Amino acid sequence: MTELNVLPDAGQAGAFSYRIDYRPAFALATLVLGPEQSVKAEAGAMVSMSGNVELASKMEGGLWGAVKRGVGGRSAFVSTYTARGGPGELTLAPATPGDVVPLHVAGDTYNVAASCYLAAELSLGVETGWGGARSFFSSDSAFVLQVSGTGVLLVTAFGALHRRVLADGERYVVDTGHLVAWHAGMAYTINKATKSLFRSVTSGEGLVATFTGPGTLLMQTRNIEALAGVLRPFFPSGNSGSSD
Repeated sequence: MTELNVLPDAGQAGAFSYRIDYRPAFALATLVLGPEQSVKAEAGAMVSMSGNVELASKMEGGLWGAVKRGVGGRSAFVSTYTARGGPGELTLAPATPGDVVPLHVAGDTYNVAASCYLAAELSLGVETGWGGARSFFSSDSAFVLQVSGTGVLLVTAFGALHRRVLADGERYVVDTGHLVAWHAGMAYTINKATKSLFRSVTSGEGLVATFTGPGTLLMQTRNIEALAGVLRPFFPSGNSGSSD
């Protein structure tokens, strides 16, 4: 089983050099593209770019590809950035506070929670696949992204990234809202946190994924759904306003 390697904060990828600053709370990825080199990124991830960087947004994979991305919690369109006439700089950031983590995919397939995908080299294929349960993973979606090929993938983590390597036959249970990425060949099942549905709900843990090694799990240290639950009492209700 090929290892999904976490790369250092700065380095050289096939299509670009990169640097990750302000980790892990407010990470910003700076990519330097070579002349006529491109990178694909999640819609809305761009913070800034050089004047010679061209943005193209298209419905990659046709209508069916757009539908699959939509049900997977992503934009129907894919953004591609290309440096024209010379090197160009592109900065990217996730929508939520947390880390940006460069990973090296080496000729194998990995599952990635849809909300954790930020950008990838063009050499990587990114498809939407069935995750195995309703409201699964940190994207609040029943679908996950299947990333394959060889190249650098940028993922995000709400909070920081936690890595756990499982030995052959080792079982490990993870709250689905904390999963970021794992090898597509790893066996896992989706279960309630306890045998009783009532106890699962009252414990604050809904669905969990039970993995069996060998393999590597990448998890985020915070859960955006849990944060939303903490903040919900402070949001005004729709009928709380008074009329003049």
